[in-house]
Amino acid sequence: MNWKLIFQLSLFGLAMSFATVYFIPSGGEAFFWLPIFLICAYVVAKKCTESFFLNGFMVSVFNSIWISLVHIFLFDAYIAHHANEAHLYQNSVMPVPPKVAMFILGVLMFGIGSGIVLGLFSFIASKIVKNRSIV
Repeated sequence: MNWKLIFQLSLFGLAMSFATVYFIPSGGEAFFWLPIFLICAYVVAKKCTESFFLNGFMVSVFNSIWISLVHIFLFDAYIAHHANEAHLYQNSVMPVPPKVAMFILGVLMFGIGSGIVLGLFSFIASKIVKNRSIV
């Protein structure tokens, strides 16, 4: 595992967390995440020599942690710009406070789900990209 690379690539998630609070609506996130995933997959394939899937997977897990923490810290601003999510957390069937639900859903559902996608992208990119450097 290349923890330094995973942390560095996860900074995309930190940037996106602030962007989604203030600028990017819920429905527009996919248009930003696809190029980020492609860039991350390419970098993982280029910089790693093994465990491509796992490195990509962990980038998304770290992304989800950044995003969840920022959304929790800026909860009021986030909810003010995301009516659908506000409705979801107000009418949640989960017997936990909205911020806890946000963290659980963010890391477990989105982190693992997007981790599988980025892991697959990274694995596929490793089959395409040559001249990987040894780190």
